[in-house]
Amino acid sequence: MVVIGDLMLDAYMIGETRRISPEAPVPVVEVAERNERPGGAANTALNLAALGARPALVGVLGEDAEGERLLDLLGRAGIDTTFIVRDPTRPTTSKTRIIARGQQIVRIDSEVRAPLAAPQELALMGALRDALAAADGCVLSDYHKGVLTPRLSAEAMALARRSSCPVVVDPKGTDFSRYRGCTVVTPNVHELEAAAGMTAETEELLLAAAARLLQVLEGAAVLITRGAGGMTLVRDQVPPRHISTVAQRVYDVTGAGDTVASTLALGLAAGVPLEQAMELANHAAGVVVGKMGASTVTCDELLAALPALES
Repeated sequence: MVVIGDLMLDAYMIGETRRISPEAPVPVVEVAERNERPGGAANTALNLAALGARPALVGVLGEDAEGERLLDLLGRAGIDTTFIVRDPTRPTTSKTRIIARGQQIVRIDSEVRAPLAAPQELALMGALRDALAAADGCVLSDYHKGVLTPRLSAEAMALARRSSCPVVVDPKGTDFSRYRGCTVVTPNVHELEAAAGMTAETEELLLAAAARLLQVLEGAAVLITRGAGGMTLVRDQVPPRHISTVAQRVYDVTGAGDTVASTLALGLAAGVPLEQAMELANHAAGVVVGKMGASTVTCDELLAALPALES
């Protein structure tokens, strides 16, 4: 499974707050725990690995300490980092979350969101060609940080078609024409509204917005993730399919989109019909939102969430 997109390092500083700073009216967090995890497209790859796939990452990291730490974390997870390009002109995207009493106090971001420079884009296109040569499936994990340029996205679609492998896109931005040729896109409601240029406040408007995207995507399906509202699958010439959420406890929705995209893509790559792959993704998301931060779902956890399959 090939994952291409914006790689990130997610850092967490967790502690308690018992007093207000004398320097400014802000809480003082006494940090008791620090940890780092792969985020963005790297979390998508982590989800695929947890489900038993062999993910290869295609993306860009800076030549900095954050990039080295992310490579180390990915290597320990068994993820192929051969196709990652290092760029000395931009930092590794990192997000540091400060958490006290189970609540996020503030998030500190370090990033450059400008599109890749031409040399890095060409290097990434070469890496993508090599990675997709033997792929069974592909995920485009777009966090709008400049890696998935229109040219690179188009190349990914063309190469995937040549390899006959399904492509799942976790999208961002308003121009979904960049994803033309994919198998399915997985916007949330906010992303759907932004791309369609209209609100989706009612069921009718939501379906109308999805229909507008179908015209742009030319044959791809649209799987709308709706949080507590479940998921809705919209395709040309097929009645829409809706399923309710199965989440029992929602602790943190960070990274849930990564889990949906990775589970859906792995199901499709294994030959599972789209509607069944959607069900699997829904159950996987129901598990992951019960964990803190960008997390993964194992095969055992997914099977436990599907009691009807245990027999």
